[in-house]
Amino acid sequence: MKNLNLIGILLFINIPIACSQKENYPPITDFDESLYKLEKITDGIDIPWGLSFTGEDSFLVTDKKGILYHYSNGSKEIVEGVPDIVFTRQGGLLDVATDKDFENNKRVYLTASISDSGTGSNTALYTATFVNNRLQDLKLLYKAGPDTEEHRHFGGSILTTNEHVFFTIGDRGNRDVNPQNVTIDGGKIYRLNLDGSVPDDNPFINVDNSIDAIYSYGHRNPQGIINGFKDNDIWIHEHGPRGGDEINIIKIPNQNEDPLKDRNYGWPKATYGINYSGSEITKNRTLENVIDPFYYWTPSIAPSGMAYLNSDIYPEWKNSILVGSLKFLYLERLEFNDNGVTKREKLFPGIGRVRDVNISPNGYVYINVEAIGIFKVVPK
Repeated sequence: MKNLNLIGILLFINIPIACSQKENYPPITDFDESLYKLEKITDGIDIPWGLSFTGEDSFLVTDKKGILYHYSNGSKEIVEGVPDIVFTRQGGLLDVATDKDFENNKRVYLTASISDSGTGSNTALYTATFVNNRLQDLKLLYKAGPDTEEHRHFGGSILTTNEHVFFTIGDRGNRDVNPQNVTIDGGKIYRLNLDGSVPDDNPFINVDNSIDAIYSYGHRNPQGIINGFKDNDIWIHEHGPRGGDEINIIKIPNQNEDPLKDRNYGWPKATYGINYSGSEITKNRTLENVIDPFYYWTPSIAPSGMAYLNSDIYPEWKNSILVGSLKFLYLERLEFNDNGVTKREKLFPGIGRVRDVNISPNGYVYINVEAIGIFKVVPK
């Protein structure tokens, strides 16, 4: 009996050692705090999930609880006409994005968790016109199905380009079914024309029984999306489980690709993460016919929000990617080249749960921090 107890103790001691995760390269460093400081722009927003600019110093910002605000001329006002949402643990009113021609057409896009069944919810994409602090002509462009009572992994990030609107939907907590099946929603990036129709050159449009709006699959919970830097690629990041947060590059479709092989980003068949319990998800870090991440984080930082910074206001930070960390309460700056990330820097440690980061039309960095406020980064 004593020997059995000793074996049990040794196994217990070894579990965390076997499942520990070392920080992957490059190690994160502190930033030079003499360069820049934070200027609070507004507060009173509990969960400022998404932000998009309507002018150089004005913006729309969502509160996940179901409120949309417009900030302008030093004050914020509630926007009327927001769709009914289901507010749940990770769901609610999510991202907001203005059209590239917003100055002329006043068009905005919103994501939210909604229910069309009365039980549970799923991610939806809307468009509307923003006029006099009201959303007019609200139109549902896409609703993922089916509704589920799972309260996690809604995705919800939006990217608008001159021709398309991209949006993300997480695996909805059903990792073994949704992400690897292109006939159902969840664990995907989607692309629509600005009016909600499906582009003729979407990659899965000729794949039998697939959802035509899908742009890529095999994702866990993508909550950052930006324009790429060449060839019309888009860049995303997604939450991993315990470890294995990823940055992925989604390439523009080409006629010679096989989308089932060339647009699969692996989850959960390949991952650098493990279960929250410490147990293994899969032995596979890479697989044939699966796209490897451009970068991955271990341990997880819980990435949220994403922006590309190339502003002359911050010469030391030019050509960087900015990503918020919900877990470690800082903004992360990443330098990179064609081969991967070359430097990581921790900006404003202890600021709080960074939910979103954006670059204003005049080149300033804005940071959404849960329960604290919206901040602007300015030179000292």
